[in-house]
Amino acid sequence: MSKLVQGYEVVIGFETHAQLSTKSKIFSRASVAFGAEPNTQACAVDMALPGTLPVMNMGAVERAIEFGLAINAHIAERSIFARKNYFYPDLPKGYQISQFEIPVVQGGEVSFFLEEGKETVRKTVRLERAHLEEDAGKSLHEDSALGGGGQSGIDLNRAGTPLLEIVTQPDMRSSEEAVAYAKELHKIVTWIGICDGNMQEGSFRCDANVSVRKPGGELGTRREIKNLNSFKFMQQAIDYEVRWQIDQIEDGHKIQQATVLFNPDTGETRAMRTKEDAADYRYFPDPDLPPLVIGRDWVERVKGEMAELPRVMAERFVKDYALPEYDATQLTQSKAVAAYFEATAKACGQPKLASNWIMGEVSRRLNASEMAIEQAPVSAAQLAALIGRISDNTISNNAARQVFEGLWNKEGPYGSEGDVDALIEAKGLKQMNDTGELEKIIDDVLAANPKNVEEFKAGNAKALNGLVGPIMKASKGKANPGQVNALLMKKLG
Repeated sequence: MSKLVQGYEVVIGFETHAQLSTKSKIFSRASVAFGAEPNTQACAVDMALPGTLPVMNMGAVERAIEFGLAINAHIAERSIFARKNYFYPDLPKGYQISQFEIPVVQGGEVSFFLEEGKETVRKTVRLERAHLEEDAGKSLHEDSALGGGGQSGIDLNRAGTPLLEIVTQPDMRSSEEAVAYAKELHKIVTWIGICDGNMQEGSFRCDANVSVRKPGGELGTRREIKNLNSFKFMQQAIDYEVRWQIDQIEDGHKIQQATVLFNPDTGETRAMRTKEDAADYRYFPDPDLPPLVIGRDWVERVKGEMAELPRVMAERFVKDYALPEYDATQLTQSKAVAAYFEATAKACGQPKLASNWIMGEVSRRLNASEMAIEQAPVSAAQLAALIGRISDNTISNNAARQVFEGLWNKEGPYGSEGDVDALIEAKGLKQMNDTGELEKIIDDVLAANPKNVEEFKAGNAKALNGLVGPIMKASKGKANPGQVNALLMKKLG
């Protein structure tokens, strides 16, 4: 969907709940492992039994610090926990412990590349904040989960699970931009290891705040699409919501602020409840939790223990391997892809060619096979060897694709090793580099095609194609195209 839809500008902001990768909950020692029987991982603190008090999980704080460092944000030396009051059956205390006025992570930004027409442009989304909070439990309404009868039940296993809620400014202007942002954020939290990113299990849940307005006008009334758990559904939901809001406005209706759900079966959003404002939650500081104090020495220690960040690695790829910024960003989408590229580039000494092959043929095959790069049948060493044979003119680019096909499918008697040179020999793909033999083929083709020769000499450059084709065919595709062109131009003056 483009930025302007039926004369309206789309405005999108995101709230993302990233479940932090601690082993225990944010204010208790209960396990956060996924998939346990209902209510078997909810302790007295999680159930808000009388006399229980919350105790801060320092591992959750460290993960928040890591995220702040990853997005160049300010990490507050002193932040406050508050009670967010609202009633819901799966909220045992009747309030949620969260952060409001002073969050632990303030500001920051997330940058990514986006295809716009024929151009690739860099986009940046500003973050407003990222704050720590506890998750609520889960309401179960499915008959299959409760044995039929149309019953509902509450599972408190998830209650108290540590979350980092990441809130953006309303900077996105299309569903494509929103999905690209969400993918980049997903990459960051999984790269630094603070969240496993499993959207199906609810570890990475996105809420999209969507509104429309006339270009340059005031922000429209937003509706929040809750719990989007796939990038595909995210784009479908936003696109539908945009069209729905525009239709409502064009029909003379006002948009009411609301929380909506997306139904992937119908492709539609539907209102769940009227959206609350901050005042409705009656935030006030939690008296059971002291201010969270984070000293600079703690931040520096966490910083020193962190692995190289994707944006830092991308900058290094540009500097050390002379790659375009776009290539460097694409190759740092995951640690595994980055490691595969580095191993290939170092082994073949041709980083740009390595980048082209990984972003092109390798990615295409992986996507078609729904495989991760760790499962790729072609190792980095094999790809480097293949690129080496292209560079030294042993094989042409077309022949290289045939060799890659053989490596991917483990053709021939080469087993899982898939030796590049053995495949080249077995398939007879070695380029013809004997100038004398090639000159004889060219002379024969020139003699057989006098009309093309005359037209070329008369100034018709396209006539050269009528000579190159027969030469490549006579050489069975083994002639070096560059050498063919050079010899042709020499013979044709």
